[in-house]
Amino acid sequence: MDEYDREYELLVVGSANADLVFGVERRPGAGETVLGSDLAVHPGGKGANQAVAAARLGARTALLARVGDDAYGRLLLDSQRAAGVDTAGVLVGGAPTGVALITVDPSGDNSIVVSPGANGRLTPEDVRASAALVRASRVVSAQLEVPLETVVETVRHLPAGGRFVLNPSPPRPLPRELLQACDPLIVNEHEAHVILGGAGGGTGGADPEEWARGLLALGPRSVVVTLGAEGALVASGEGVGRVPSVKVDAVDTTGAGDAFTAALAWRLGAGAPLAEAAAYAARVGAVAVTRRGAQDSFPTAAEVDAL
Repeated sequence: MDEYDREYELLVVGSANADLVFGVERRPGAGETVLGSDLAVHPGGKGANQAVAAARLGARTALLARVGDDAYGRLLLDSQRAAGVDTAGVLVGGAPTGVALITVDPSGDNSIVVSPGANGRLTPEDVRASAALVRASRVVSAQLEVPLETVVETVRHLPAGGRFVLNPSPPRPLPRELLQACDPLIVNEHEAHVILGGAGGGTGGADPEEWARGLLALGPRSVVVTLGAEGALVASGEGVGRVPSVKVDAVDTTGAGDAFTAALAWRLGAGAPLAEAAAYAARVGAVAVTRRGAQDSFPTAAEVDAL
């Protein structure tokens, strides 16, 4: 891969799952069975979702991930290629493709259980073998549905002037080396609580501005806190600012956070200021929640402009 010369606007390092989705009237309690809708199978996983979302918007995008040598793996590869993602970095084999079991209630809220499968076998060695792909990318985005040590290894291969974006989902305490590379660290309320609590200090109160400042103090160059219907906060050394939400009727929130992160990462790589990139990302996420599914819901740039 040494022929790459900053060829990609965005490289996503992360997970690729098959999403098995049921609609439910309500989620079951312990020991309870409820009936759901017919099963729908969609390509998903936070890494694969981000790659498709960015490519749909027009970004030159690559994915570094691992899938199984099975039907779900082929589904994921096909969906990436159909969206225009370069799949040269997608490794095949070692374990079954990851699967996410998703229930969606009538309000559009979802609950998710993930079987990592091949995602858990994406190793630091895989990153080192793909170091030229990392170096060829203007922005690198990651999540935590692959091993933490693999994400840490990724930041060690960033090119000079490259930018690293992290959505720590599912959340866990993060090593300082990783936090210091983030520009930005993108979290929702739950993720902010876990990371701040893991730092030994709790959330520092109920004020999202305080969370943002507390996260910034852990080492990231910038922080974005997503607040659902309340929009988002952006924080950097220049201060803390609000990004308003875009009012839409939500149908399914699955993948909306991934679309937000991908759009933000791409716009930052294109030179947009953080607040401007976050405002654009909020519009992308707003379109996504008006449609069912994850990757199927992601808009093109023209659809975002029409919002």
